Amino acid sequence: MAAKGHKARAERLQNATGALATAAMAAMDEKLPWFGKLSAQDRSWIGLVAQSGITAFVDWFRDPDAHSSMPTRMFGSAPREFTRVISLHQTVDLVRTTIEMIENTIGELLPSEDIPFVHEAMNRYAREVAFAAATVYAQAAEMRGAWDARLEALVVDSVIRGEADESVRSRASALGWTGSGTANAGTAGSAEVAVVVGRAPSSEPGSTNVADAVRHAAREAGADALCAMQGDRLVIVLGGTSKPVEIVQTLAEFFGPGPIVVGPLVKDLMSAVTSARAAVAGLRAAPAWPGAPRPVHADELLPERSLSGDGHARRQLATDVYGPLTMGDGVLLDTVSTYLDSGGSIEATARAMFIHPNTVRYRLKRVGEITGYSPGNPRDSFTLRVALSLGRLLNPEPGAGVL
Repeated sequence: MAAKGHKARAERLQNATGALATAAMAAMDEKLPWFGKLSAQDRSWIGLVAQSGITAFVDWFRDPDAHSSMPTRMFGSAPREFTRVISLHQTVDLVRTTIEMIENTIGELLPSEDIPFVHEAMNRYAREVAFAAATVYAQAAEMRGAWDARLEALVVDSVIRGEADESVRSRASALGWTGSGTANAGTAGSAEVAVVVGRAPSSEPGSTNVADAVRHAAREAGADALCAMQGDRLVIVLGGTSKPVEIVQTLAEFFGPGPIVVGPLVKDLMSAVTSARAAVAGLRAAPAWPGAPRPVHADELLPERSLSGDGHARRQLATDVYGPLTMGDGVLLDTVSTYLDSGGSIEATARAMFIHPNTVRYRLKRVGEITGYSPGNPRDSFTLRVALSLGRLLNPEPGAGVL
């Protein structure tokens, strides 16, 4: 007898679905201000989901055991773009509005003896619908996250390979890249970019996504970041900072053991291949300087990079270091060359050149001012020696200009 009564209630509820769906759309339009601003197509999608939900509730009400998956399947009638049209918060508002409408309307459509049974079923069903909505949005978020990760890897790979163009800039913008960071946002000339390369961290089950952590930490430090794993190395493209080494010091924990090389600053993402080339060459040459700081700027590795076969580093040393020393009468070139050959002794240099030691000191000071490398510093003297050797190889005629 109870089963027969339940079947009758289900039939009466089935007959009321059309009126309930119409009332649901009217309630949404009345109580949800944002609903009326949607396009006709978007509203039709939502109406389809509402109709599907009410129909699914009736089927579930008729036999909960046979239709236990109905709450989850009700969102299947909506296209994937549904999650982009309205937020999870708005979806909750829709569900709440629909349930309230059914509770307020059901008394006009069904006999009074059916109301307690329908209300009890609605409470159970609403809980399942809430979980179903959360599942739909969680799956959509995971799909977007996976797509964003692939897109980000594509952008970083294009930068490394020197194929950055307007399409790459557009893709980076879709990922939230502005190139201006946060601390420098709105500052003219602040959109500088540097590429950072280091060893990839060892992957551990359950570890936090490195790319997400890097972007968050960079944002906290006032910079934009794009991040990608490329084999055994981690590549980060930093934007919106004039002090990338300081930013990378806060990101060092995300790299694996070994050197971290920061490429030179360039004006924008389109020019980032120059920074990437220097950073990658620096990572390859870094083992030749065991005492290098971590992180280290690629320009600090110019001698090691030149020895490892980096033609750009060779030309930079010959042009920026050797070239200025050949200008004029070439006395600075002769002085620093003699100083290095004399084992760094000012007195021995003065005797070899028949000049006063103070003259040697003055000339060495000028060398440091012109080149940025102090001959009295062991590291700088090594760079100067390599630069002089490269300059003589590339340009054997002093004063004639560097090739």
